[in-house]
Amino acid sequence: MTSSRPDLSTSTATDSARVADVVTAMRAKRPLVQVITNFVSMDLAANLLNAAGASPAMVHDPQEAAEFAGLADAVVANIGTPSPRWADGMLAAASTAHDRGSCWVLDPVAVGATGYRHELAGRLLEHRPTVIRGNAGEILALAGISGASRGVDSAAGVDDVADRAAALAAELGCVVAVTGSSDLVTDGTRALIIDGGDPRAPMITALGCAATALVAACCAACDDPLYGAAGALAMITAGIGRAGARADGPGSLRWRLLDELSTLTADQVAAVTVRS
Repeated sequence: MTSSRPDLSTSTATDSARVADVVTAMRAKRPLVQVITNFVSMDLAANLLNAAGASPAMVHDPQEAAEFAGLADAVVANIGTPSPRWADGMLAAASTAHDRGSCWVLDPVAVGATGYRHELAGRLLEHRPTVIRGNAGEILALAGISGASRGVDSAAGVDDVADRAAALAAELGCVVAVTGSSDLVTDGTRALIIDGGDPRAPMITALGCAATALVAACCAACDDPLYGAAGALAMITAGIGRAGARADGPGSLRWRLLDELSTLTADQVAAVTVRS
């Protein structure tokens, strides 16, 4: 891979307005999102989608996963608690989404931890995801760099992965979204950085997995997956920033985030700092 790191020094009102428009479009469409995700994240992912304005469906069994993907506006494949049967469901749904030309998003949870996860992620990538959403350690693992994760947690930051994320996006022809203290979204030539949030966000288990589901919802309502993914992450950034102002800890931060997402306005999303 070659280095293609973009300049990320400028904040523009245009970028902020575009990510806010994505949120408006997503709520107008209320996309049906098939979320094949891990046991830990099911509850938060479904509730976060509902609060944000999308419609979740947790359909994972291979007997119906492909058929349901033919109805869904977007598909999520999350390898957080993989098993052979769930893997078959993910592969079938991803294949259908790819064949239909609909959006599907890969969440490569702890892809560097075991050979099974790495092999499954490789098979899913053959179906060409629209977006890959992961933490910095997971994106580095997909790029062939080992040792940047501890289980599901990243030992690297967004600044450590910008070059690799851009190269991976260019190689796979998709958007790569890296979440952390700031979020990076790149398609290999363009890049956006979303700043803000709350430092206690990592204490909410499976928030990243739920963000992946919202990325799928926003991309289903947007022709440009770069701005679709950025819109979803800006929405969570705005929501958790507002929730954090009144939260006493991670427990109240979690439920306050759902409340904030349900009432968040486009102007509040547009107030999030987006650099390009």
